[in-house]
Amino acid sequence: MTVPVAPFLASGLLIATGVTLLLERSLVRVLAGVIVLGNGVNLLIVTAGGPAGGPPLLGSVPRAAMADPLPQAMVLTAIVITLGVTAFLLAMVHRSWQLTGTDEVQDDTEDRNVRLRARHVELGAAVRAKRDDYRRLVLRQRAELAHMQAERAERERLEEADLELRIARVHDELGAWTRDLRERGVSEEELHDRLEVAAQRAGDSELDNLRRIEELREEHERRRREQAAREKELRRRLKHRQREARRQMRAALRAERARQALAEDPELEGDE
Repeated sequence: MTVPVAPFLASGLLIATGVTLLLERSLVRVLAGVIVLGNGVNLLIVTAGGPAGGPPLLGSVPRAAMADPLPQAMVLTAIVITLGVTAFLLAMVHRSWQLTGTDEVQDDTEDRNVRLRARHVELGAAVRAKRDDYRRLVLRQRAELAHMQAERAERERLEEADLELRIARVHDELGAWTRDLRERGVSEEELHDRLEVAAQRAGDSELDNLRRIEELREEHERRRREQAAREKELRRRLKHRQREARRQMRAALRAERARQALAEDPELEGDE
């Protein structure tokens, strides 16, 4: 027994065409889609019922040569149902043409309101998420800045302590050196000259250390100003993004209200 391929392909093509037409907004195309879809399904049922045979009447032909009556009964029922649906859709098309002058199906106003509220909620959530991200970024940067300041202060404290320790060590060495010179019998004038030279060297070293500390403080202040400038720029960008999000949300609301106003038909309220 060979399976006929052409009827199955034809039924598949009819069903695909009918489904495509059903997805249109025009009621006339929806009506054509229902008719084409019904014919495709009927052809599929008849083809699946097997080959043609004799009438299913007892005594007329052998049972093996009889046609299957079930697909035929189902197709007859489907034809009647399709006729009723076609008449109903024709009435809808005629009524729509009388009321609106077109056969296109308009969006439901409540569905638009639900979609608009959902869009509003999404935009609000996006704005809140961006605001929370910005706040977390600011807190993280402030924590990093505080950590940098603490490290800088600790480094300066250690450098000052090291400087004081070195100065104390120099004083101890100077005292030991002075006692050693006195024990050797060096005159007071020569000792005074050597002390002045040593004091001048120590003063130069202390000035160098103070200069280094001042440079470190200036570097810290410069970095603090740069961090403040970056925070200010981040705030400006966030405000710009928030304004842009609010502008887009207001534009979406205005566009949705405009579509709702265009969708409303004044004849629907006064027609009895």
